[in-house]
Amino acid sequence: MASPFQRRIVDAIVGLLAGIVATGPMTVAMILWHRRLPVQERYPLPPRQIVMKLARVTGLDKSMSNEARSAATLLAHFGYGGAIGAIYGAVAEELPSPGIPKGILFGLIVWVTNYLAMLPAAGVLHGAQKHPARRNALMIAAHIVWGAATGWLDSVLREDAHGGGRQPFSTAHLMHPDAR
Repeated sequence: MASPFQRRIVDAIVGLLAGIVATGPMTVAMILWHRRLPVQERYPLPPRQIVMKLARVTGLDKSMSNEARSAATLLAHFGYGGAIGAIYGAVAEELPSPGIPKGILFGLIVWVTNYLAMLPAAGVLHGAQKHPARRNALMIAAHIVWGAATGWLDSVLREDAHGGGRQPFSTAHLMHPDAR
């Protein structure tokens, strides 16, 4: 039986993986919804704005091609989704609720914390209250997508990791004939 510390580490790793995978549908939703915004509201989405602000501060922006900017944006977005997913995984058992609703709530907390507090306080982005309502709706909906996917994936993977399910990735005693 794993110690509480070992269990928390496993939970954080499961959350990390869930967060990375959940960033996929979130990103696709953001791209598709961004295309439906009025033309004057189609300026770059926050992940690109954040990456380019950091690139300008460090002087890297001058040497980045459009492809490098897109790659850096995706890497940063998926990396951040994984990092926040690891936090989710580490605290999910403390939150009373099933996986998907718990994940949605966590995704909304991430949006509020980042777009109303941390990013504006750090001078990286203007607060959400300074952006058009449709863009805020897009970002809130995207965080709901991320939260739902993270909550669901985390609950499925966590069940397998801790032995509550059928454990298809476990070291089962029965070996498939092809593996003999």
